[in-house]
Amino acid sequence: MGYKQALPERFPDIEEVILDGTERPVQRPKDSEKQHEHYSGKKKRHTCKHMTGSTRKKRVILLPNAKAGKIHDKRQLDEEDLVGHIPDAVAVEGDLGFQGLQNEFDNIHFPHKKPRGKELSDQQKQENRAFSRQRVKCEHAHAGIKRYRSVTDVYRNRVPDFDDRLMFNAAGLWNFYLEAA
Repeated sequence: MGYKQALPERFPDIEEVILDGTERPVQRPKDSEKQHEHYSGKKKRHTCKHMTGSTRKKRVILLPNAKAGKIHDKRQLDEEDLVGHIPDAVAVEGDLGFQGLQNEFDNIHFPHKKPRGKELSDQQKQENRAFSRQRVKCEHAHAGIKRYRSVTDVYRNRVPDFDDRLMFNAAGLWNFYLEAA
């Protein structure tokens, strides 16, 4: 049984999942097509991208396989169909990079987007600040995973899918650290 089907059984007590993507540097591929798909304009280097789902207690509960660094977070989320396997009772939170998911699912929560040529109201700004305080836990989870330098340094190994296992082990060590603390 895959992680998608096992989510409700493995974590019956979760109330929310915070989705976000993180990039890891990889060695520059020799093939020009692979160079093009792995080059991230955001990081200005060749990367692979991991999508994570974590709780407000900084525990990583979703970690699909890595994609090339050029792919957008929303596109990767759609290809993995992560949100479709999360029960409707569980709130899904994300940043504005996942804009458009609220049209497909009911349990999606985003910060307020500033309208073009206008400003957000003070109440919307306060709601965005409160939302950001909760969503930053996902960034803390990424930082905890990247404490293990094997995930932060440039990945040079050529063993197939080893980088996914490396990230999975780093996330497991981070979750173990949270349980022990």
